[in-house]
Amino acid sequence: MRLKSLVIVLIVVVSATSCISTKQLTYLQEQEGVAIDSLIPIRKVNEEYRLQTHDLISIRIKATDQEKVGIFNPVSDGALTATGEQKLYNDGFAVDIHGNIRIPTLGEVKVIGLTVEEIRMKLEEVLLRDYLNETSGLFVTVKLAGIRYTINGEIGSPGSNIILRNQLTIMEAIANSGDITTTGDRTDVVIIRQYPLGQKVHHIDLTTIDAMQSPYYYVQPNDLILINPLPQKSIGSGTTGLQSFTTIISIATALVTTILLLTR
Repeated sequence: MRLKSLVIVLIVVVSATSCISTKQLTYLQEQEGVAIDSLIPIRKVNEEYRLQTHDLISIRIKATDQEKVGIFNPVSDGALTATGEQKLYNDGFAVDIHGNIRIPTLGEVKVIGLTVEEIRMKLEEVLLRDYLNETSGLFVTVKLAGIRYTINGEIGSPGSNIILRNQLTIMEAIANSGDITTTGDRTDVVIIRQYPLGQKVHHIDLTTIDAMQSPYYYVQPNDLILINPLPQKSIGSGTTGLQSFTTIISIATALVTTILLLTR
């Protein structure tokens, strides 16, 4: 009788701590009582991103007389053959440790802490004041040279990626990296974000619809995204019902065998 009770307790404990529920695997779940298809306001986070050291931006300057402004535009040695990330690296302007970029003819330009729109206005002001005039048809374009992020942990394809867009959600970043594995913790995704004075650690729960209102739902350049494992992985008791049942049977069989051997 004592052996039977012990086996039952063991089965209950393993069952309670083993299976990964559907709730732990489902993204952006709506809360009970919330109207279906309700409007979720969009946060415009990335539009206010301010440049930091090691960021890479793309600048193009055009005018009616293109030859006159051609000296301001970079022309790398591999411009004719480079594509994608290589072209961005060759032709982009990197923010150095002093917060400056180096533009042909203009020299050092302080950009740290500015948005791309503020940089555009600053360049237009300098060019119109020192090199061109209001009738030159000046047109300056400033963009982030893609969004670089790194994702590690319980993810299909860990590593660094560059997405050639101005805005990227964490859901898109995860999908681009092969999705979170079954044993990954979607309720506490860690984001280590760069700031001018250092780094900060943030957390976001991707199983709730409220995640879309989080200031960390949109990825910023140089974000480090960490997907930690669920407790079930460290326990090693199985992630599905069948795996858990097999584990329980194995443990129970071993326990019964050991007790029988000791009582004989």
